[in-house]
Amino acid sequence: MFKLPEFPREMLVYRTRRGAQLCADSRDVMRGLPGDSADLIVTSPPFALLRQKSYGNEDQAEYVAWLAEFGEAAFRILKPTGSFVLDLGGAYERGRPVRSLYNFRVLLDFCDRVGYRLAEEFFWYNPAKLPSPIEWVNKRKLRAKDAVNTVWWFSKTDNPKADVTKVLVPYSDRMETLLKDPDRFYKPKERPSGHDIAKGFGKRNWGAIPSNLLQIPNTDSNSHYLRSCKMLGKDSHPARFPSDLPRFFIRFLTDPDDLVLDIFSGSNMTGRVAEELGRRWISIESNREYAVLSSVRFMETWEDRSIRAAVHDLERGRVIDLEAGISLATNAEEARSVGALQNALFK
Repeated sequence: MFKLPEFPREMLVYRTRRGAQLCADSRDVMRGLPGDSADLIVTSPPFALLRQKSYGNEDQAEYVAWLAEFGEAAFRILKPTGSFVLDLGGAYERGRPVRSLYNFRVLLDFCDRVGYRLAEEFFWYNPAKLPSPIEWVNKRKLRAKDAVNTVWWFSKTDNPKADVTKVLVPYSDRMETLLKDPDRFYKPKERPSGHDIAKGFGKRNWGAIPSNLLQIPNTDSNSHYLRSCKMLGKDSHPARFPSDLPRFFIRFLTDPDDLVLDIFSGSNMTGRVAEELGRRWISIESNREYAVLSSVRFMETWEDRSIRAAVHDLERGRVIDLEAGISLATNAEEARSVGALQNALFK
């Protein structure tokens, strides 16, 4: 058992049975957390885009050094078996139909200087992504649309915790046919590629091993989160994770009760999925409006008037216990709740 730092009262926005949403600079939060304490960090930072976004994004020229500060802080708090999963979209150079190399420079800096291992690269294919960039794709028709994000799976050591059997996918129709009568469709032998296909290839394992191409549409248009934002007259976060992206990595790389962090949490889809999967979680968002609005992800069974009242309390600076559905009204109560939360998250 290690001694924990106290979260300053002004950082804590709301809590649940398993986690907490903080509003702060995640570099500051991570510097105050114990070393070797986190099992997984899964996040999507603002990308180094040429066009400025409402949620804030860094200039390409400064991006690598800026993101490295978060990578260094994360490295210290990860357990030796921990992982850091970083979703980065691509970008073009200003005024040219030439791709920026910023996301690859992030990869090299994290591995060559900070000390991460690249456990594996993943590619998130979003078939619903709109054609972009407009100049080179829609107008001049010189480039294909950009529909894939790189997702770097970094680890602190060569052997992070991982179990691919937790994320098996359904067999293809062709594989189902083969499994019904494997002797009819193939003979065990070494293939020209050098792969030795043995008899065990025809054994049913309750699913196929997934590839590192994750096809996950981001077509959320009628979720509780969006309906609640509309009901409240609030702008939703414009760059939201689809739930299946953090779900894949949380299941793949953690066990129940492990600690998951999202250091650019936005609408806090990571925290919501971690809660569903029985993991402890801390989500950190520097924009208080987005941090407050993310609370509605945990209010799916609440009536509209209760949601309005809770969000109003959060906007006034009160901490909400979403499981109990109450505001923590006094300083003494808030101090006790923060201490109890920390003990639960870092037990």
